[in-house]
Amino acid sequence: MTKKRRIYQISIALLLCLMQTAGIAMYGQSRPRAAAKRIHRLQADSLAAVRQAARMQANSLNRTMEEVPPLQAVAPADSIATADSIAAENKKKLLEMTSAPVLKESEVPADSLKKEIDQKIWVPNPTKATWLALVIPGGGQIYNRKYWKLPIFYGGFAGCAYALTWNSKMYKDYSTAYKDAMNGNMQSSSITDLLPPGYKISETQLKELLRKRKDTYRRYRDLSIFAFIGVYLLSVIDAYVDAELSNFDITPDLSMKVEPAVIDNRINNSSNRSVGLQCSFRF
Repeated sequence: MTKKRRIYQISIALLLCLMQTAGIAMYGQSRPRAAAKRIHRLQADSLAAVRQAARMQANSLNRTMEEVPPLQAVAPADSIATADSIAAENKKKLLEMTSAPVLKESEVPADSLKKEIDQKIWVPNPTKATWLALVIPGGGQIYNRKYWKLPIFYGGFAGCAYALTWNSKMYKDYSTAYKDAMNGNMQSSSITDLLPPGYKISETQLKELLRKRKDTYRRYRDLSIFAFIGVYLLSVIDAYVDAELSNFDITPDLSMKVEPAVIDNRINNSSNRSVGLQCSFRF
């Protein structure tokens, strides 16, 4: 029985401790609310006291006004206005204390916004882009930030360089073989390397064949040189035009529209209609 009683006493003590801690926690949580309520109550009481004092002063002034002659009744009006102004000032302060703070947005000057927009817009210089394209192949495209054009031009340069190298080599081989054939050295390695094994042909036909092949590869070599120069000039022109038209105004008002239309052809007061396409430009 003593053990059970001790256990019962200990459990009651623990329960009381838990209830006490819970009460302390609840009091701590409700404490800010109570403080806020107390502040509002004090403000309301002060405002009511000010109003009551103003009302009592007004009543006393009214009583004195009844006793004082009409010529001396000017002073109470000033005291009433003072009381009203005090009440209005207290009400204004109370509203300022209870209202939410107003956040003022800082005004940004328009000049700084314009400078930031101008810095973000990239406008290349056509002269600089042209000089870069002349000095470095593809430099104008890099300056204009049109990187997707680099594989096109560099691919053109690589293809023209390969064609120039191949045609120059073949032209030299056939030119050497043609010289040996004209000198009567038909068994030269320069001729036998160009002919397939077991190929039989007369000397006249062989000379004519070597001459045609030599002229063909020389023409191809010259065309490769012109193609290389053409790709180079095209890269320069593209860099200049791209930089010049970088700030060109492209809006929906500048457009071309092609649509089907019925065309009325009147000849000698006779109507002849036909169906066609109508192209209209909008500026």
